[in-house]
Amino acid sequence: MSKLTLDGVDVMGERLTKEVLDVIQEKPNLRKISFVAHSVGGLVARYAIGRLYRPPKEEDKEDMSGNGCKEEPRGTIGGLEAMNFITVATPHLGSRGNKQVPFLFGVTAFEKAASCVIHWIFRRTGRHLFLTDDDEGKPPLLKWMLEDHDEFYFMSALRIFKRRVLYSNVGYDHIVGWRTSSIRRDSELPKWEESLNETYPHIVYEEHCKACDADRYENISTEDDGSSDKLEGELVRGLSRVSWEKVDVSFHSSRQRFAAHSVIQLNGSPLSLVLSKHGYDNCDYNSSSHEEILCIH
Repeated sequence: MSKLTLDGVDVMGERLTKEVLDVIQEKPNLRKISFVAHSVGGLVARYAIGRLYRPPKEEDKEDMSGNGCKEEPRGTIGGLEAMNFITVATPHLGSRGNKQVPFLFGVTAFEKAASCVIHWIFRRTGRHLFLTDDDEGKPPLLKWMLEDHDEFYFMSALRIFKRRVLYSNVGYDHIVGWRTSSIRRDSELPKWEESLNETYPHIVYEEHCKACDADRYENISTEDDGSSDKLEGELVRGLSRVSWEKVDVSFHSSRQRFAAHSVIQLNGSPLSLVLSKHGYDNCDYNSSSHEEILCIH
């Protein structure tokens, strides 16, 4: 693990923002952009797109209105059309809470202890993941990223992508739990069966979740199953305001199942077939003359 990974989601997000802008400047023919991000990289990518978002120009609004177009003009990501935003085993709800970090075995005492000492090991990034940061009196970063703030267009940016996809390990991922990577409460986790699809044998469940009003969850207790807290409920509600395609993956029959967190994003892994199903040949850095696909590991 690089020491740079410990600098915090926001610091890494600012670095990624600069790198993306550099690529856009170097390739003036680009028209579209997609992101594929693994693990914490998914949070970094969410931060970066919030910084890269450009609101629609007033003249674009006037042109569309004058042409009788009912569709609202869309913003861009660094001036490019936002296509696909894909995360793979990303802790969108953080790592705090029952079974969010499987290697802690869901033992409350272990999880509480981890929250207290995580910053000694993973420094600023650890605070962000365990939702213990309070920079300048702000709420935890992952909660702060549920809204737009001045030059930070976190939700506006996420909303303009044509597709948002979550790949999650249903088991054997000892770093990121199923719930946090699929943006679900424990009671919302689906029952899955072994895949009968020979082409994509590791896909065990797929779900298309439409965007819903945050009020939908308002009357649901965030402690109804004893495995989530109020903040986690807020994260689920906030991120559910946009639609998601959820793809649940299992490596339970693979020899490499105990390394599921890494295997899910490796070249040559079953996920390569999964991504090809959705229009990607592999997780490598890919680019064409008109679209940039950035992979963040």
